[in-house]
Amino acid sequence: MTRTQVDPDGVTVVIPCRDEADALPEVLAALPAGYHALVVDNGSTDGTAAVARARGATVVCEDRPGYGAAVQAGIAAACTEMVAVLDGDGSMDPADLPGLVELVRGGADLAVGRRRPTRAGVWPWHARLGNLLIAYRLRRKYGLPVHDIAAMRVARRAGMLSLGPLHLRSGYPLELLVGAASAGWQVVERDIAYRPRAGGVSKVSGSWLGTLRATKDFLAVLR
Repeated sequence: MTRTQVDPDGVTVVIPCRDEADALPEVLAALPAGYHALVVDNGSTDGTAAVARARGATVVCEDRPGYGAAVQAGIAAACTEMVAVLDGDGSMDPADLPGLVELVRGGADLAVGRRRPTRAGVWPWHARLGNLLIAYRLRRKYGLPVHDIAAMRVARRAGMLSLGPLHLRSGYPLELLVGAASAGWQVVERDIAYRPRAGGVSKVSGSWLGTLRATKDFLAVLR
């Protein structure tokens, strides 16, 4: 995708997706007015890209497999100064994005969401425990005031690009936080709703194998 002049006032919402055709319509419909959806199709086989285009989103295809690869392709393609990142499974409410955007416009370098389950069973205990342990390590080792691994995040595009290429798979959010700490960024955290997926099965918390793969990526970042 060829980038045009950057819009200093707009917000691009990068939505990395792999087989999220069922959940994506609800996510796109809930985006705040004026926010531009940029869906990164990361090897979907269920028509995710066609669903996104039909609902007015810009679509970028990223052939390299992995969450980090998809997110970074979306950030590179964004044409706004402000960039948000949101999962395409419907588990996070797009209505929480403006609060994070305002924190960055108010002076923060990176605003991240702390997931708060809306009901029991939304966040499997094994995934939640791993998240708690990693967040504790981030606070102790890097001095970051976080209790989650930044599943939803907002920052200025130039800042995120300045951290350089980061982890291509599940370790991306973690390496972003580590890079932000090393760069002396002001990182702020705000509660966001965490609810059941709108469709499909999580590639990470939906199974022990997915969680173990993600944990391996996290440990590679924290070594």
